Amino acid sequence: MLVKLCLVWTLLTILSSALQIIAIGVNWGTSASHPLPPTKVVELLKSNNISKVRLFDADPLVLTALSGSRIDVTIGIPNSMLKSLNSSKKVAQSWVHDNVTRFSTNGGGVQIEYIAVGDEPFLQSYGEEFQPFVVGAVTNIQTALVEANLAAKVKVVVPCSSDAYLSESGLPSKGHFRPDLNKTMIQLLTFLSKHHSPFFANIQPFLSLHQNKNISLASALFEATAHPLIDSHKTYKNSFDISFDTLVAALSRVGFPDLDIVVGKIGWPTDGAMNATSAIAQTFMQSLVDHLQSKVGTPLRPRKPPTETYIFSLLDEDQRSITNGNFERHWGVFTFDGQAKYHMNLGQVSRNLVNAHNVEYLSAKWCVVDNNKNLSNVTAIAQDACSVADCTALSPGGSCFNISWPGNVSYIFNSYYQQRDQKSDSCDFGGMGLITTVDPSVDNCRFAVQLHTVSASPSRSVLVWWTFLTLSISVSFLGFMHGSM
Repeated sequence: MLVKLCLVWTLLTILSSALQIIAIGVNWGTSASHPLPPTKVVELLKSNNISKVRLFDADPLVLTALSGSRIDVTIGIPNSMLKSLNSSKKVAQSWVHDNVTRFSTNGGGVQIEYIAVGDEPFLQSYGEEFQPFVVGAVTNIQTALVEANLAAKVKVVVPCSSDAYLSESGLPSKGHFRPDLNKTMIQLLTFLSKHHSPFFANIQPFLSLHQNKNISLASALFEATAHPLIDSHKTYKNSFDISFDTLVAALSRVGFPDLDIVVGKIGWPTDGAMNATSAIAQTFMQSLVDHLQSKVGTPLRPRKPPTETYIFSLLDEDQRSITNGNFERHWGVFTFDGQAKYHMNLGQVSRNLVNAHNVEYLSAKWCVVDNNKNLSNVTAIAQDACSVADCTALSPGGSCFNISWPGNVSYIFNSYYQQRDQKSDSCDFGGMGLITTVDPSVDNCRFAVQLHTVSASPSRSVLVWWTFLTLSISVSFLGFMHGSM
C-alpha cells in the first residue's frame, strides 16, 4: 500500500510540474523623450502574445490603453510615495481608488494582478531613506484593497534588488539578507506569507558581470563551457541559478523556505558598455527563456522555477538615469520605436518578435557637421550639446564608439536636433550644423529620427539632461570626447 501511495505521489508531482505554466512578461518603462504612444505599445504587446506587463507608475494614459486588453498588469508605486503611504491610510485609500478601483471595473477594465510598492527601496545606496516606510506602506495599501473589495484578486509586493541578500563565501547555501535589513525583511516576509503574495526579486546577471570581475560571461550566458560552482554536492552552471538560490537560502534562513519567488526584472542591454550588444543580449535572453521553459528549476528548488518572470525591458528609454552606466538607456528588447533588436522566442509563440507597425516619425532629415566650416571650436559645442542629447552610444564598447571625428560630433548634433523636435535653430551650433536628407548612419551606428508625438516636452528634456551632466559618468564621457577630437 505504501509503495502504491508513493507511486501515486510521484506521478502527481510529475503531472503538476508538466502542467506548471511559466509566464514571461515585460517591464514597460516610459522614461523617454518621445515615447511610443501607449495604444501602439499595447498593440505591440498583443501582437507578440505578451500576457503580463509591469509598470513603474500608474500613468492614466497607459492604464487606459491597457483597458480591455486582457493583459495582467503590475502597477508600480514610486519610492517617493512610501513615506506618505506609511503615515496615512487616507493617502493609501485615495491612491487605490484613483489607480486601481477606477481602472479595474468589471466588463473590460484593466486586469491588475500586483501592486509593486516601491522600486528596490532596500537598495544599499539608498541607506535608510525608504526602508522605514515600506512595511507601513504595504500594510496601508493592503487595507485599502480590502476596503475596496479588491484584495482577493490584487496582491501587494515589494520589488527587491539582489543586493538585499548576499553570501560572503559566494556559495548559494550560505545566502542571507543584509544584517541591516533583517528586522524589516522578516516583517515584510510575514506580510507576504499571510496574504499569499510572492517575493519580487530583481536579478541582473549583466550588472553582476559589469560590477564583479569574478563572474564570467560564460556563466552569465548559461554557456555549457562555464566553470561550474560546487556547493554541498550541488552543481551550479550559471549565475542566474546562483543568484536565485542565494535568495532561496536567505528566505529559508529566516523561516520562509517555501515562499513563491517572482523574477520582477531581468534582462541584458544592447549598447553603452562592453558586452552590451544585440548579439550577446540575444544569446542571454534565449538561453534564459529556454532555461525557464525547461522547468528544471534550480538546485535548491528542483522542478520549481519561478512561475512569472518579467523581462527588462520592452523598449529603450533615452531619459533613464545613467548613474549606473550608459547602458541604462538600452535595455529594450525593442528599440524606442518598437523595432525588434534581435530574434528570440519569448516562450508564448513559436515565431520571431513582431515589430510595431504604422509608427509615426518626424521628417526624414538629420543634423550633421558642416565640413565646409571652421571646426576649431566644435569640441566645446559638442560637449554642451551632450547635456541634452543622448550620447550613450558613443561610450567605449558602444555601437557608435568607433566612428571617427567628426562623425561622432555629427551623432551628437543629430541627437540634440531630434530631442528638440527637429527645430531648425537646434541645428545651428554656431553655424557648424547642417540639415541633410541623406541618412548619415554608419554600420551599426544608427542616427535616429525621433517619433512624432504631441507629448514630447523639450523644456523638460533640457532640465533632465542638465541634471545628468553633473554625473561622474558623463564627466568621464566628456573626457573621452575631448581626447578623441
